[in-house]
Amino acid sequence: MAATEQQISIPVRLQETVAAWEGESGVRWLESLPRLTREYLDRWDLTLERVFEPGGQISLVVYVHRADGTPAVLKLGLPTPESAQEHAALAHWDGRGAVRLLEAAPGGEAMLLERLHGEVPLRSLAESKAMLEAAGTLQRLWVAPPEAHVFTSVADYVGELCTTLRGRHGLASAADLQPLVDEALKTAAELTGSGSEEYLLHGDFHHGNVLAAERSPWLAIDPKPLVGERAYDLAWLAQDRLETLAGVPGPQAAARRRLQRLSDAVEVDRERLRGWTLFRTVEAGLWSLAVDDPRSAALFLEFAAML
Repeated sequence: MAATEQQISIPVRLQETVAAWEGESGVRWLESLPRLTREYLDRWDLTLERVFEPGGQISLVVYVHRADGTPAVLKLGLPTPESAQEHAALAHWDGRGAVRLLEAAPGGEAMLLERLHGEVPLRSLAESKAMLEAAGTLQRLWVAPPEAHVFTSVADYVGELCTTLRGRHGLASAADLQPLVDEALKTAAELTGSGSEEYLLHGDFHHGNVLAAERSPWLAIDPKPLVGERAYDLAWLAQDRLETLAGVPGPQAAARRRLQRLSDAVEVDRERLRGWTLFRTVEAGLWSLAVDDPRSAALFLEFAAML
C-alpha cells in the first residue's frame, strides 16, 4: 500500500486536548489532519513509518523517511499565535541546542524535523540531574535574535497575558485568588518596565520539551519563541515537576532552593526569576481553571503561593 494511502490515525490525547482547549475550530483542524498529512508526505517525498503515540497535545507527530532513507519527523501543529514563529526560531538556532529544521511550510503549518528519541524526554532522568541538563541546554538557546527579526517581545506578549488574566478574575473558581492575581500583575508590570536583555528565548522550556538525540545528548523541541530576558524563560523550568515538589518535606523551602540553584547555575538575577515564576505560574493556574483542569490549577497556584 502506498504511504499516502495508509490510515492516518489521530492520537487520543491530541483529540482530547485540542477539542477541550479550542472548541469547534480545534475539531475542524483535527478533521483536516489526515488530508494535510498526505499532502506533505507527497510534497516532501516522504515515506510514512507511523504516527507517534501519545504524541503532542497540540500537534500531530509523524515518523517518516526522506527519499534517501534518512529518518525524520513530520510535525503538523495547531496554528496559534504562540507557535507561528516556531520554524523561524529553529532556523535561527540551526541545530544549536534544538532539533534541526529540515523543511518548513510558509507560516509553519508543517515542519520536517530531524528524528530525535521521542520516547526519551529529559523527564526520564531524576529531577536533580534533569535540572542540570536542562539549564545547560537552555543556555545554548540564549543567543542574539537575527537583525530585523519578527519575534514577539516578552513585554508585548506579557501585556496580552495580563489583559486575559484580568478577564479571568470573574471565574467562580478564582474568587479567592484576587490578592495573588493582583501581585502577579503588579510584578509583571515592574519586570517588563525594567527589563533590558534581548535574547531569543524558547518560551515553553520544560523537561518534556527536551529529548535525547544522536548528535547531542539533549535537544529542545516545540519552542514558542519570544525575545527578551533570560529570567522569563528560566521561570517555566522553575515550576517543572510540581507533583514532585509538592510531595517533599518543607515544599516552600524546597521551592526557594530550586530558584536559588537555577539562578546560580545560569547567572540570572534571583529576584527577577522569582517574579517571572510567580507571574507565569499564576497565569498558568488561571488558564487551567478556564479549561476545566482543576488538578493542574491547584498545583500551579499552590506553588505560586510558596513564592
